Amino acid sequence: MSSKIAQIRLVHSHPEVYEPCDDSFALVDALLADRVNLLEHRPTLCMEVGCGSGYVITSLALMLGEDDSGIHYLATDINPHAVQVTHATLEAHGVHAELINTSIASGLEKRLARSVDVIVVNPPYVPTPEDEVGREGIASAWAGGENGRSVIDKILPIAEKLLSDRGWLYLVTLTTNNPSQICLQMREKGYASRIVIQRSTEEENLHIIKFWRDFEIQLTTKEVPTNKTVPSRVMDTLLSQVHRLSFKKSSNSSSS
Repeated sequence: MSSKIAQIRLVHSHPEVYEPCDDSFALVDALLADRVNLLEHRPTLCMEVGCGSGYVITSLALMLGEDDSGIHYLATDINPHAVQVTHATLEAHGVHAELINTSIASGLEKRLARSVDVIVVNPPYVPTPEDEVGREGIASAWAGGENGRSVIDKILPIAEKLLSDRGWLYLVTLTTNNPSQICLQMREKGYASRIVIQRSTEEENLHIIKFWRDFEIQLTTKEVPTNKTVPSRVMDTLLSQVHRLSFKKSSNSSSS
């Protein structure tokens, strides 16, 4: 299975580019865990927002195939150094992606509207002062503003516009980001969700969440009263995964 993802020794680096870390590894592991479904999904356009070192988009291209599979890959990053490093990482692994130096998908909305089948995002999710968000260089890779949600809240509506009717979004979140609230907000827009992987480290508790459009949810949300009060059973379904995982984490900590 290791041949299906990027090799760390071939991942290039730069002082101003975020190197693969626990969150990057968790996202790639989530894609691997869902690889059979991804292959059956037969995407034609896959996109990474915030490509950094190129570890994730390269791994995705390796596990799904490239030209012979009919899949086109595209990656963006606000950091020009990241675009250069990603290019070198892709080249070192013998795969290709179209790379664009831009913020999220600025300038691409019309071209990519409702056409992206898979979007992967490891966003800046670390809670920081708002004035650190969007700074140049490596800080742009982690500064997430209040509750780490400033950039995430900008990415989600853009992703919704880019995703095809059968599009899937894989998003890295931190517990502090309130992933259950994110799932609820996406549900109000007609998206189902599930946690593909949850991973705890000494410093953070990560959730890799997969979103996809769900016709039944879209019908349900249209029937929700204008005050947008969501039935308790819906909230219970959304929160159950996060609560179970948090309980599991607590149990493991107690037993260790």
